Formats: sequence, C-alpha cells, structure tokens
Amino acid sequence: MITVTNRMHVKKGMGEKMAPMFTKPGPLQTFEGFHRVEVLVSTQFEDYDEMNVVMYWDNEQSFGAWRESDAFKQAHKRPDGGEPNPDSPMIKSQNIIAKVVAEISK
Repeated sequence: MITVTNRMHVKKGMGEKMAPMFTKPGPLQTFEGFHRVEVLVSTQFEDYDEMNVVMYWDNEQSFGAWRESDAFKQAHKRPDGGEPNPDSPMIKSQNIIAKVVAEISK
C-alpha cells in the first residue's frame, strides 16, 4: 500500500473551510486500488494553515491510472482556463508518495 500526500500551505483560516472539498463523493471512489482519503489540518503556524490530503492506494500504478484519467483532469481543472488566481487561498503545494511499511490499528 502507498500514500499520496498533497501537502499544502493555505491562507490562515482556510484549511478547515477547504477540507470538505477533498472528501466529496465522486469518481475517485470508483478507481481500482483506491482505499480512502484523510484531510489533516494544522493551524499551529502563524502565517498559514497546513493541509495534508492523504490518499491511500494499493500501489503507484493504481494512483497513476487516477492521475491520467479524465476524471482527475476534470476535478483539477481551473475555471479560469489555467491562469493563477490571485484570490486563491493556496500558497504552495507539494506531493509526496510514500510506501506504508508498518502500521497498527485498534
């Protein structure tokens, strides 16, 4: 199993407001190899909120199929045709892929 984390810095106060948009029901849930999404928000930083959108997948191939899909492109399409929006709450973003090598559950 792998995790794909989109680590984002967003304008202060926006993390919890934005979180539900990452967990809306949609085509993501139909992709083979997809397990779940968790949205973590940290408000401890003075200048921004940090959001970590963590997706759990069977493997990188399953995640790659999602990334190449029309559904992914539609979900990430900018309404302004691709131009950066100066009013966007997004400050910066980084994707991190990690292999789950140990875990414990209740």
